[in-house]
Amino acid sequence: MYLVRGQSHNGYRELVPTDNAAGLKWISLGHLRLAAGEVHEARVPDREVVLVLLSGAMRVSVGSQVFGPYERKNVFASPATAVYVPVNEAFRVENAGADLLEVAVCQAKAEEHHEPFVVTPDEVQVKTVGQANFERKVHDIVVQQAEGRVHRIIVGETFNPPGNWSSYPPHKHDEYLPGVEALMEEIYFYQLDPTSGFGLQSIYTSDGAIDETYRVKHGDAFMIPRGYHPVCAAGGYQLYYLWLMAGPVDRVMIPHDDPAHAWIRERSWT
Repeated sequence: MYLVRGQSHNGYRELVPTDNAAGLKWISLGHLRLAAGEVHEARVPDREVVLVLLSGAMRVSVGSQVFGPYERKNVFASPATAVYVPVNEAFRVENAGADLLEVAVCQAKAEEHHEPFVVTPDEVQVKTVGQANFERKVHDIVVQQAEGRVHRIIVGETFNPPGNWSSYPPHKHDEYLPGVEALMEEIYFYQLDPTSGFGLQSIYTSDGAIDETYRVKHGDAFMIPRGYHPVCAAGGYQLYYLWLMAGPVDRVMIPHDDPAHAWIRERSWT
């Protein structure tokens, strides 16, 4: 119900459509794969879009504005480049290199119209989160630095070293509790190094209504309408996931730890 398996495809694939099995209302996700010289043109009704370069060389046009070309060998090689496309605006993505181009097409419901812009790798906010075997790198792409420049969408990337946990201690963001917890849907999109690897993704609620764990692989997506959602990289494999968030109220990230495991954050593990 929550896991969407990746597939080998050419062109554009709607990984998480607006009409989806998990009932996500505010966000959706596409995956674009273009060969050398290929172009994708689109307009997403009623949704603002963030185009995140995963690999290859990308040139983006939004109206009369042209961004790029920008290059990224793969998600593990360097921070991302991303282009923001305002709600209801047409855009054009071109493979500007010789290798395959892969782009995540992140979408969130929006009414406010803002100007297009680019986030370059030096503008991505990089931080280390957690400690011991739940230490990981987090890259904020369209988060606080985009406040006032977008309507609802929030986008970033997390990098788990082999065997490490993230979204940990387990947290959720499915209730509107000002100053305590945000109300946000979320989607994860995974990449593995090497690509033959896997991770474990859990989702559960305190009342037991949801309690499931999935083996996630390179190119998969995961839908998080509610509940706690920790993830672990298998030993020997580095795990990456793009995260896309939006909700109906405030555009703010306030995760709320599972009270049963919140003590983990307070202890020193060094």
